[in-house]
Amino acid sequence: TEGAWNEGGKGPSVYDIRDASEHASDWKVATDSYHRYTEDFDHMKNMGMNCYRFQISWSRVIPDGDGKVNEEGLAFYDRFIDDLIERGIEPMIALYHFDMPLALAEKYNGFISREVVDAFARYGKLIVDRYKDKVKHFITFNEQNLFGNPDIAFRIAGVLNEALYTDKNLYLLSHHTMLAHAKVANYLHETAPGCEIGGMIAYALNYPASPKPEDMIATKLHDEFFNQVFIHTFVYGEYPSYWLTYLEDHDMLPEITPADLKEIEQLKSDWISFSYYQSNILSAENITKDTPISQYGRLGGKMNPHLDATEWNWQIDPLGLRYILKDLYTKYRLPLFVIENGIGVIEELPEDELINDDYRIEYHHDHIQAMKDAVEKDGVPVIGYLGWGLIDILSSQGDMRKRYGLVYVNRENHDLKDMRRIPKKSYHWFKQVTESNGENLAMID
Repeated sequence: TEGAWNEGGKGPSVYDIRDASEHASDWKVATDSYHRYTEDFDHMKNMGMNCYRFQISWSRVIPDGDGKVNEEGLAFYDRFIDDLIERGIEPMIALYHFDMPLALAEKYNGFISREVVDAFARYGKLIVDRYKDKVKHFITFNEQNLFGNPDIAFRIAGVLNEALYTDKNLYLLSHHTMLAHAKVANYLHETAPGCEIGGMIAYALNYPASPKPEDMIATKLHDEFFNQVFIHTFVYGEYPSYWLTYLEDHDMLPEITPADLKEIEQLKSDWISFSYYQSNILSAENITKDTPISQYGRLGGKMNPHLDATEWNWQIDPLGLRYILKDLYTKYRLPLFVIENGIGVIEELPEDELINDDYRIEYHHDHIQAMKDAVEKDGVPVIGYLGWGLIDILSSQGDMRKRYGLVYVNRENHDLKDMRRIPKKSYHWFKQVTESNGENLAMID
């Protein structure tokens, strides 16, 4: 969201060097929240939001990732956080949302290197020290299990050398980011007793394509390796035996030192957080005994004929959210925090500037209702629900066509226009929901 890629003493990140393409912007301006965030905060306050999760840009705070601290960058976040609190909006800090400082990517290939693990820990401890008296909720990595996804793990981890894109290094990234998470989480619990931290994953919900045992076990393995291994470690401070055994049997076990294990053993989570957008089905038809589990989703994923899908083929499954909440609480007995949920749609601003996004209202209505059912009918303790992103943003692919917001930002991929913020119909619906504390989910005219 921030933009201002070369202002305020900020150093370059790996996102700052990504070029625009046919259906993607660069990130140099983004939605310009660096200059316009107070306007966005006013919309959030009026919408009834009482919590906002945002990333602190590592390279804005430490321009080369592990050197001199940029006080101008910290001063920006001082104002940012104070302005949230002034509006009654609780800040929630994410330390890393994929924008590795370019200097660390070029020198070390990002989280492939232990030097970067230690640099991240120093950065994270700095942020905890700075904001522990104002901010209660922290996460380290956005969607941490994506560091185990071969399609994007290396890019989001700042690995520039494609020769390093191997399955063994995929699991090295998973270990290094877990170790980095543990270092920061343990420090927070030691030094900031009023603060809380939890791990976050992008929950990949899959149903078996059929009752065939092969489909059932493939779906189980995918869930274990893409979702559960991370949550298990967040909660219990140990890697599950199925993960260690598989990696050892396939010569993919990363170096895990006794000091690493000691750090991870001290890990605890105050809650579990996750993003949820869609579900899929998984078939074992194209999976053999030699297929790496990391490839199960790519080779076995299929469209579910019983669900509608967005223009991006993301299948809409509100009941899946209730399923996840109930299942996770049954397994781990920790409070849960839904910190991303939303629908991306191609939208254009009509002449009257009235965007009647009933499809977005329906999406959030059904997911909030599913969450309410998990709380009221299943007894699941849910801390909160944060949308993605309630004001239009570039999102991870940089495609401004894919709009998630309740507020329209008047720019396109290659035309910044005037960047005005224009509430959609869903904005007024969401205000009705928050003003009634979720009791009034009715559609509006």
